[in-house]
Order: sequence, then structure tokens, then C-alpha cells
Amino acid sequence: MNTKIETLDRNRIKELYWDKKYNVKEIAKRLGVSPWTMYNSMNKYKIARRNRSEANYIANRYKPQFMTKDNLILEEEYLKIAGVMLYWAEGTLKGDTVDFANSNPEMIRIFLRFLREICGVKEARLRIYLYAYSYQDIEAVKLYWHKATEVSLSQFTKPYIRKGNPNLSQRKLPYGLIHIRYNDKRLLGLIKTWIDEYIKNWVGAGVANRTRL
Repeated sequence: MNTKIETLDRNRIKELYWDKKYNVKEIAKRLGVSPWTMYNSMNKYKIARRNRSEANYIANRYKPQFMTKDNLILEEEYLKIAGVMLYWAEGTLKGDTVDFANSNPEMIRIFLRFLREICGVKEARLRIYLYAYSYQDIEAVKLYWHKATEVSLSQFTKPYIRKGNPNLSQRKLPYGLIHIRYNDKRLLGLIKTWIDEYIKNWVGAGVANRTRL
């Protein structure tokens, strides 16, 4: 048994890996052991490893993943408001990922314009998650959303295929629905901040007006 492995503290490794967000090589350097020793130690202590998405985020955490546009013209202000309101209605506010789901292609296009033109996201990091039914032509549905989103098919993740009755469900979701995903906790936090600002400005102003009346 490697004596260095025996002396490593399990809680310290978990803290550095999961709380402090260091990668294995960074932890090994910090604790004065080799990366191989660190891998063996994590296996010994049964410390869960990050999935691919989480690992990619950690590897790129110091690189800018989006760049918001400042000094917006009026049309861009409208687009920002539309994107934020759409996300408030149909987006996920928990977790680390911007995740907007809808079956309406126009809403999808508007939200993507918001991400691309206002938030300045990196195109290659966009992901499309398709929700469809087993009776549908999945490849045709993917092609439909590829054309609607202008996102590469290589950025479509494995779809969720649900068994369904076409007589009941086809009228509602003829092309299924998709999730527009962008894994960036800071961007999600920024969108949530914008939502809070609009609530404060609009709802607060409305309450103030009613009070004056």
C-alpha cells in the first residue's frame, strides 16, 4: 500500500474537488503527490468523479464563456426584455445551467437571438435536448429543429423518446419540444438578476401607482 495514499485525508480531498472546484492535477500538486496517487486515493475513498459536462466547466472556468453586450439600442433592449421574460416563464432557475424549454419555434428563435446577440454566448457550447414521441420520425424532427435553431446537429444530445398515442399527443407537439441548454452558472445567475430587476422595477412601480391612486 502506498503510504502517501494512507496519509491523505478523504474530507480534504472532497473539499478541494467538490467545494473548491480544483481538478485532480491541481489537488495533487497542492497536496504534494502525483496525479496517479490522487486517482488511486479517490478510488480508495470512493469519491465520486465529475461527469463530462462538469469536468469541461471546471477546465474552462477561468475562460470567458459569454460576453454580454452593453449600450443597447432600443431594438436590442426589446430583445433583452423578451429573452428575460421568456426565460422567467419557461426556463429553469435552479442548478448551474441555462435551460429553456418550448415547442414553439418562434419562441425558440427569439430566445436564441437573446443568447447570441445580448448574452454573447459561445455558439459551440450550446446544446439542444429533444423531447419527442416514439411514433415520430426522430431524424426528421431533429432536422426540423436544426433548421429552426441553426445549431449544428453535432450539438444535439441524446433525445428523450416517450411512448405516446398520436391521436392524443400529435395535435399538441407535432415536432416534440426542445431544451436550449448552456452550461454556465454565471450566465444563469445574471439572467436571474435581470428577472429580479424587472420584477422590482415593474411590479414595484405598479404597486406605487396604485398606492398613489
